Amino acid sequence: MKADKKLSEHFLKGHEKYLRHISIDCVVFGFHENELKVLLLKAKYAGKWALPGGFILTEEHMDEAAGRILKERTGLDKIFLQQFYVFSDPDRSTKKINQGFLKNLGIKLDKSWMFDRFISVGYTALVDFTKVIPEPDIFSEKCEWFNIHEIPEMILDHENILVKAWGYLRLQLNFQPVGYNLLTTKFTMPELQKLYETILERNLDRRNFQRKIIDTGILKRLEETKKGGSHKAPYYYKFDLRNYKKALRAGMGFEL
Repeated sequence: MKADKKLSEHFLKGHEKYLRHISIDCVVFGFHENELKVLLLKAKYAGKWALPGGFILTEEHMDEAAGRILKERTGLDKIFLQQFYVFSDPDRSTKKINQGFLKNLGIKLDKSWMFDRFISVGYTALVDFTKVIPEPDIFSEKCEWFNIHEIPEMILDHENILVKAWGYLRLQLNFQPVGYNLLTTKFTMPELQKLYETILERNLDRRNFQRKIIDTGILKRLEETKKGGSHKAPYYYKFDLRNYKKALRAGMGFEL
């Protein structure tokens, strides 16, 4: 089979192309219908789910590798990425998993660079859910979104990586703006507040939130209002990209 040939070459010759002993795991967050979503892959060999990930080419910057991997999984360019942790537990070895994978595919190998111990660098990615085209990799049969509260059984330490990434995202809400990569181009203040509340898993005072977010200077109010609701139509907003990027670089001390 064509896919099996690709996999065999990957296990046999991947060390000629990629750095050994180090990998990347990405936690891709999206926001849709007031739910925080995570993009996962169903592994062919384990019947469990995994985070999008991959390896670093020998002459490639690690950030570029993460961007390349996620473009292959989502179809998106210039994804907002942040390193958040290094996972180096000796017990996270992939040897047993990969040997079982090869056995299921009818591939017999005694030695492979993929049987080595791997340290993984974790990245968070914030994307527009509506623009993502999920695409499995050669190790996977499906690529799908899941509600953050409905995560299926995952391989290796990927559940731990996901939990750590979510905690990092919550912490970042106090230092950096969030929303440009998760919301549509225009949005209402209640929609932005709902995004923050969904990530934090708690309610926020409406007036206090609105005052603080406006004081940051990252929003521009439009003259257009949202129609169709039973209450007073709220104004639409969009992000002031220049101030948003400035807040990303400098931080904003936004205590919620």
